[in-house]
Amino acid sequence: MTIDMWDHRVMQRVVECCVPLVEEPLDKAQAIQLAGWFRVLGDPARLRLLSLIASKGEACAACDLVEPIGVSQPTISHHLKVLHEAGLVEREKRGRWVYYRAVPDRLAVLSRALTD
Repeated sequence: MTIDMWDHRVMQRVVECCVPLVEEPLDKAQAIQLAGWFRVLGDPARLRLLSLIASKGEACAACDLVEPIGVSQPTISHHLKVLHEAGLVEREKRGRWVYYRAVPDRLAVLSRALTD
């Protein structure tokens, strides 16, 4: 069974999951959702991108992320698309540029899941 990363019914259950993994077992839907997010973050470039975007505290344009990450613009765009499809970043088009912002609720879920 495959659950789309944007399945809002599952998303709501995962967001409500606030107990660490060591305190209470996850149900199947929560495990599938968290595994999908962790799979997306298993790529070092995506993990660095998410960290860079989240640490800025404000939306940032894709072109501003090329130099700090050290990969080409098309590669940055690909990784941002994957992060967006996973629901870990939001994007907003402003004129010709697209700006990205981390989704704090999703980051909080990931953090809570690993907290002991």
